[in-house]
Amino acid sequence: MKIEGVHHVAIIASDYARSKRFYTEVLGLRILAEHYRAERDSWKLDLALPDGTQVELFSFPSPPPRVSRPEACGLRHLALRVADLDAAVAHLRASGVASEPIRVDEYTGRRFTFFADPDDLPLELYEP
Repeated sequence: MKIEGVHHVAIIASDYARSKRFYTEVLGLRILAEHYRAERDSWKLDLALPDGTQVELFSFPSPPPRVSRPEACGLRHLALRVADLDAAVAHLRASGVASEPIRVDEYTGRRFTFFADPDDLPLELYEP
């Protein structure tokens, strides 16, 4: 098997409209397609990052909250690459989104910070 890259990451939102606004207006992801699935009472929004990686944003009736802190087994966070971390943090702040202080990875020397989506999903901004 030869893996060529990541195709998509799937996220379930508790408030679809709020999360749609966050991912499209705050983070600037481009909408590829949006579908309402009546049989599941569920929305599916396909979003694209500039490199072609996709995020699937779903809504489901009454999803259970994500176990996050203390950290549980499973997917830990979604890291997004940005060219200018300071500008990205300033954009988040101007959009009313708090982030942790910028840190430096002790192994790579690269700067990063964490913030959360509307459902407290941990997201990372990473400056290569």
